[in-house]
Amino acid sequence: MEREKFKSRLGFIFVSAGCAIGLGNVWKFPYMAGKYGGAIFILFYLLFLLILATPIMVCEFAVGRASRRSTARSFDILEPEGTKWHRLKWLGIAGNYLLMMFYSTVAAWCIYYAVSSGMGAFQGADSEAVSLFYSDMTGSLGTMLIWTWIVVILGFLICGRGLQNGVEKASTFMMSGLLVIMVLLAFYSVFFLEGAEEGVAFYLMPDLEKVREVGLWNIIYGAMSQSFFTLSVGMGGMSIFGSYMKKEQSLAGEAVLISGLDTFVAVTAGLIIIPACFAFNIEPTSGPPLIFITLPNIFAKLPMGRILGTLFFIFLSFAAFTTIIGVYENIISYGMDLFGFSRKKSTLINAALMAVLVLPCVLGFNLLNGFQPLGAGSNIMDTEDFLVSNNLLPLGAMVFVLFCTSKQGWGYAAFIREADEGKGLKFPKKAFFYLAYCVPFIISAIYLKGYYDMFVSKGRELFIFWMCVAVAFLIFIFVSSGVFKRKNDR
Repeated sequence: MEREKFKSRLGFIFVSAGCAIGLGNVWKFPYMAGKYGGAIFILFYLLFLLILATPIMVCEFAVGRASRRSTARSFDILEPEGTKWHRLKWLGIAGNYLLMMFYSTVAAWCIYYAVSSGMGAFQGADSEAVSLFYSDMTGSLGTMLIWTWIVVILGFLICGRGLQNGVEKASTFMMSGLLVIMVLLAFYSVFFLEGAEEGVAFYLMPDLEKVREVGLWNIIYGAMSQSFFTLSVGMGGMSIFGSYMKKEQSLAGEAVLISGLDTFVAVTAGLIIIPACFAFNIEPTSGPPLIFITLPNIFAKLPMGRILGTLFFIFLSFAAFTTIIGVYENIISYGMDLFGFSRKKSTLINAALMAVLVLPCVLGFNLLNGFQPLGAGSNIMDTEDFLVSNNLLPLGAMVFVLFCTSKQGWGYAAFIREADEGKGLKFPKKAFFYLAYCVPFIISAIYLKGYYDMFVSKGRELFIFWMCVAVAFLIFIFVSSGVFKRKNDR
């Protein structure tokens, strides 16, 4: 069967950017920028986005376009005879399913809030009522289950229509709407909210006092980790879209465009949120409370709060849903590439499977809310997020980089040929040492620091145990890839 292809270059860019752009752009980036010195953090973030995350994205695109398959089959096709790279594909496969087990639920929250805001649920509500709305939503098994299943059904219905008629059309529409709504909301927040200037200064002006307070290394690490995780590279999300690409454009140029669009959304989200928080003397915080408690409180106090709140949660729903569509498409491709299923059959099987897989996360907020796998204060969603963000993403990214640079893998020469085919920006051929050795070192540092931050406060014995587990996983990747036998393949 001939591989489907994107109808247009714009469609490819919007679908790929939509998969990368997620809720982390909205609630984490603004907070990180404010916490770590404003413009100083953003400059470091842009630097690491260019020299770290974007090259890994090019690796994913190259593997997908060369193999014309998802990660379910790409390593099998490209690996040298006798090597075992195909065994590592299960990291990406597991990561995509695990990500959707909790991300589908968060997307459901966004849609539920958009509908509720449009119906006036927050109009005139006080702080206690807004907080109660969030706890009532998450505590209600029926509400959580119905809206999460709506997300699952809608996502798989769109993907089931095919690449061009489903995924590309829906993503192009939602990304276009997302960008328009964001610009309107940012314009209103910056120019029409009294006291917004202080928020803009907090967000975008260099703050040397903040640098001295939190430390330059912490700012650098924060920018490095945020740039790495923002594009969601490492689980094959970009590889599948590479497999649908035409050969007309080089891959480095496309990756830079997608990274730029992702950054625009992140920075603009801050221009919506931070000035609004300062205008109402509210401390901006990271995570769900900022989006689902703090901001509805702000919208409830604005003259056009019902309209603005509804627009904001529509924008948030689009941001979440473009990621849902991208990952569901990847999941559907597994059935097609591994087992030869038709798109319809793979869609139906995976939709039914996902309807079951979302249950632990949903139940973790109500019937299983006392279950705390990572210790006090955690829940099932936190555990699933930790497994994806702190494990499968960095380890998967390591696999792609090693595969594209090692002679025991696909090899740097083959990677460069694929990456540079077509017109546009070329990948620097002299970057071999950096990509083959420096990038894996940086990924390892991010990976181990994630474990350190998670378990350093859990007690000495537990901390040592989990750090040993982290190192063991890292060694497993290196040994499985044959990296210790690496020869220069330039």
